[in-house]
Amino acid sequence: MNSHKKILIITYYWPPAGGPGVQRWLKFAKYLPEFGWNPVIYTPENPSYPLLDESLIKDVPKDLEIVKTKIWEPYQLAEKLNKSNKKFKAGQFDVGKNQSWKSRISIWVRGNFFIPDARVFWVKPSVTFLEQYLKENNIDVVVTSGPPHSLHLIGLNLKKKLPHLKWIADFRDPWTEISYYKHLKLTKSSDRKHRQMESEVFKNADITLATSYTDAENFRKSGANAICITNGFDETDSQIVNSDSKTLRPSNTSAFTLSYIGVLEQLRNPENLWKALDELAQQNPDFAENFVLKFAGRVDDKILADIENSALKNHILNLGYLSHDKAIEEMQSSDILLITNFPNESSKGIIPGKIFEYLATGKQIISFGPDDADVSRILNETQAGRHFSYNDFDTIKSFILEKFELWKNGNLAENTKNIEQFSRRNLTNRLAEILE
Repeated sequence: MNSHKKILIITYYWPPAGGPGVQRWLKFAKYLPEFGWNPVIYTPENPSYPLLDESLIKDVPKDLEIVKTKIWEPYQLAEKLNKSNKKFKAGQFDVGKNQSWKSRISIWVRGNFFIPDARVFWVKPSVTFLEQYLKENNIDVVVTSGPPHSLHLIGLNLKKKLPHLKWIADFRDPWTEISYYKHLKLTKSSDRKHRQMESEVFKNADITLATSYTDAENFRKSGANAICITNGFDETDSQIVNSDSKTLRPSNTSAFTLSYIGVLEQLRNPENLWKALDELAQQNPDFAENFVLKFAGRVDDKILADIENSALKNHILNLGYLSHDKAIEEMQSSDILLITNFPNESSKGIIPGKIFEYLATGKQIISFGPDDADVSRILNETQAGRHFSYNDFDTIKSFILEKFELWKNGNLAENTKNIEQFSRRNLTNRLAEILE
């Protein structure tokens, strides 16, 4: 007899869906049985995903119970009317002068007719189906994962029908505080509806999960019983860490290498870092002889052009877009890893998922973003690097120089700690404690 308890996970994103949205509950489902919980997945039979990644299917446990029902969503229709509507599925919008009249109308319809989002048509049939399913099956806890935040309405309605139900609302991103909310062209009554629904979810869920410390704090202010469980790294992905969960020690690199892995856009461009590196290359012959600036991913043309107009021109190694496994290899063959966030105060709760893969390599991290950012807290706790504001200059320059001297003497990056707390297995252990 299996003495495990059962957890029903209601999620829109499930393999073969790609992108970061799918990984959180895929990884929890992978490790939960180790901690006494058997997951059951409830997901749409015919979803409309913005991204596909077949490689994630290998992470789905073989004996996992998956329950599916049909969904009707208006995206196919919207895409016929205007191809750029495809972006909506991923929460992206044309803004400002890039917006056509078709886009303007589509965004207005999306924000005011489909509240909270276009997957709302799955709520009613799901509640009917799951009310019966819960009565017939012994489920101990129900989780709803959003976005799409309409899935939290499934949890809310089930909770109202079955008051003894234990319900966790997991917010992978905020609802009314998310960056694109202000672009939805909402009427006053639509805005009120969004906020009312969000507030009901916060007040009725037994626990609200957030992926960042700042989000958890904001949710608590809005009446939620909120707890933060961040995202993390999976030690079985690309063998980032050894089997004993200790990070691999950095291998000696033949050149002092600072790397940015991923997409770098103009809104997150650390200009003062390039200036500091430029000055170091001009003033320090030793640094100039040994330094490499490596990019793996898509870097904005204007950023590259500016760097190429400086003394860094001959130090750039631009590898372009790489597969996930190759990107991890490039992290390993670096000395300092760069991460950037939007400079505005409202972005301090964003923790890019990439930081956890960075941490797992044991490398030093240099981060840019608003003051008091959640990333800064993580770097302090793990002693894995430094967080700077976009206005810093002298402190950036001395940080790089200090790391270069350590690299020269073969003493770089031996002092990271507490990184294991961000492994997917340990995060699942934390989740299991909350479930108990």
